[in-house]
Amino acid sequence: MPVLVRLLWRSTAASARSGMALPTECDSAMPDLDDLFTALQRSKFRSRFRLGPKEQNYLQEKTLPVILEHGRQFIVQRLAAAEPRNDGRQTPMRGHPVFIAQHATATCCRGCLAKWHGIGRGTPLSQQQIDYVLGVIERWLQRQESGYPN
Repeated sequence: MPVLVRLLWRSTAASARSGMALPTECDSAMPDLDDLFTALQRSKFRSRFRLGPKEQNYLQEKTLPVILEHGRQFIVQRLAAAEPRNDGRQTPMRGHPVFIAQHATATCCRGCLAKWHGIGRGTPLSQQQIDYVLGVIERWLQRQESGYPN
């Protein structure tokens, strides 16, 4: 299980629709992963993502720690800036297990981070937020490895 901290929550109109409470502030509040994954499973778009045989083999061959290091690099290069280049289109839909995980977990762009994770736009990601995003991706990949459907 990723090393993450369960923090404060609030209820909003958006959370009522999704069935998930969103955090009030990005710097100190991140969604509970159990609640997040329950909400992601209810999304037709998010729940359709799975690792294909090619990505599964790559994950097994390279190992999860190496894949997560790739993920950290992708997050820093493509997502961490206050205004990432090509935001909303910077994460490919296939080609690496992390890319698929990002779409499955709504960690693919700053818009999805704001909507699903309460991490606002316009400021660079903190180290805590980068670690949180990586932890969400890690959990999804672990679930894929164990055969759990998202």
